Amino acid sequence: MTHPSAAPGASYGDFYRRSIDDSEAFWAEQAGFIDWATPPQQILDASHPPFARWFVGGTTNLCHNAVDRHLASRGDQPALICVSTETGSERSYSFRELHAEVQRTAACLLALGVKRSDRVLIYMPMIAEAAFAMLACARIGAVHCVVFGGFASGSLASRIEDAEPTVVFSADAGSRAGKVIAYKPLLDEAIRLSRHKPAAVLLADRGLAPMDLVAGRDHLLRDLAAQHAEAVVPCTWLESTEISYTIYTSGTTGKPKGVQRDTGGYAVALAASMKHIFDGRAGETYFSTSDIGWVVGHSYIVYGPLIAGMATIMYEGLPTQGLDGQPDGGIWWQLVEKYQVTVMFSAPTAVRVLKKQDPALLKKYDLSSLRALFLAGEPLDEPTARWISDGLGVPIIDNYWQTESGWPIITIANGVEKKPSKFGSPGVPMYGWRVKIVHESTGEELTTPGEKGVVVVEGPTPPGFMQTIWRDDARFVNTYWKSIPDRTVYSTFDWGIRDADGYFYILGRTDDVINVAGHRLGTREIEESISGHDNVAEVAVVGVADQLKGQVAMAFVVPRAGNAVTDGDAALKLEGEIMKRVADQLGALARPARVRFVTALPKTRSGKLLRRAIQAVCEQRDPGDLTTIDDPACLQQIQRLVGA
Repeated sequence: MTHPSAAPGASYGDFYRRSIDDSEAFWAEQAGFIDWATPPQQILDASHPPFARWFVGGTTNLCHNAVDRHLASRGDQPALICVSTETGSERSYSFRELHAEVQRTAACLLALGVKRSDRVLIYMPMIAEAAFAMLACARIGAVHCVVFGGFASGSLASRIEDAEPTVVFSADAGSRAGKVIAYKPLLDEAIRLSRHKPAAVLLADRGLAPMDLVAGRDHLLRDLAAQHAEAVVPCTWLESTEISYTIYTSGTTGKPKGVQRDTGGYAVALAASMKHIFDGRAGETYFSTSDIGWVVGHSYIVYGPLIAGMATIMYEGLPTQGLDGQPDGGIWWQLVEKYQVTVMFSAPTAVRVLKKQDPALLKKYDLSSLRALFLAGEPLDEPTARWISDGLGVPIIDNYWQTESGWPIITIANGVEKKPSKFGSPGVPMYGWRVKIVHESTGEELTTPGEKGVVVVEGPTPPGFMQTIWRDDARFVNTYWKSIPDRTVYSTFDWGIRDADGYFYILGRTDDVINVAGHRLGTREIEESISGHDNVAEVAVVGVADQLKGQVAMAFVVPRAGNAVTDGDAALKLEGEIMKRVADQLGALARPARVRFVTALPKTRSGKLLRRAIQAVCEQRDPGDLTTIDDPACLQQIQRLVGA
């Protein structure tokens, strides 16, 4: 197949319409971005909605497309760059070196009995071996299931039970802000709790924490890899519709919800997105600050950049910690300069953390290689977007997607046509995504600009979208496709509006709505208003039960550095200013009942605010599983403030 491209001078509108009106021809062209052992025999099988099967009959391999096919043309160019400010280490692997490491790792898995379609659960920190493990699984046709490193034993056990892995691949420890987090005891306890017992455990030893090995079950990677130092493991060609991996959605309660991804559709979707959305080019460097425990790490740390022939940076550490372990709010920009990063992907929360640093750090390094900064994971508020845009002087491109989608649903496709971003909006629907806004109660499509409704996607969904929930088709259909009355559409469970230019604005989860005296208010809108105050660095707004009004809004604010609120008068003054600002901008109904000032907000280690936990503490309820919280002291401070 020849590599496709947008026609010179083609508008994005035409490009998008073709992806919807002539989708099979469109995606047949996009399939030319990857190598196939056997070409697809049928581009789309949508005969059993809402399920969509892409590139039926084609055979391919994710590892081949990410590594092997680049050996001839760029084998000695950087492929994987691992940086850890926790251990003060940097290591770069060329495509050729990565190829050898992945084959060694694949040989280890085969020696432990892993076969095609077997599951391998990966529970690791952000180290090179984690990427080797994912690619090795893809190489031999095993299904990898990455669980965020540091999950507590109970959460890990439930995922082991659900995935039923043949092997668990882990490490002695991770590190966070210089604090070692021992993984092995957590893993041992998880296996004890789980009804499923993996046949083997493979362990990377970083020398950070001692490990007690279980005889007959536990194996050290260095010992096993030494036996396969010169291993040659060919790629297993998989049917396009075979499973590549499962990943559990964050915030899952009860039985884990494993998002299941295919092989061929995912490879094509990522390859196309690297060109059309990220404008990534072979030989350049891509830097995503996420973690492989989340979908961004799968799509845009490991697979996407490598498929595009780019070097990818894998980063372990804080955004404010230097390689010497000392505070350094410029470390990311130092890496951009050193490795000539052209495309960067981060989260709004990370930028808000950097917003508290010296703004001179944004000008300290040569960032001329950087073409764009992409942000995703939560809504990007306008003040934060403006701050980082002014500081970097490059396009700041919000993008909206989910674990389920695998790649952006709404953003700006500058690789097709340069279009301006609008602060506060992730952009417009991406090619292949039939995005609508519908009324939550009637299912009626809302087409008037500014009308608020639920953001949904009509089928058939494009390549790269989840196939189903692992081993639970009924749950997939009932959870995602039956929540809107009289419509079989995929619900994102997010509120949104669309403006006259077709740009979408995401207003928060449908379950984050506050009902104040019969009036429905979105926490996102209140947060946006508060974050615009000059003395506000971060804010979280939650709805708290109120006997009179049903719910009231409660705001928790982190003041800007250097303007800390330390006494009662200063706190009352700032609280009054914030309340007036919200009332002026959104109306008195939206004004928070109280504004509480905190030193930090509770977040997961990937940077997502734990709003539901804050709400639970305010209502004196159990905040649930907090094993992924970055700093438990944050919630304790909130408990003291609200008197819980």
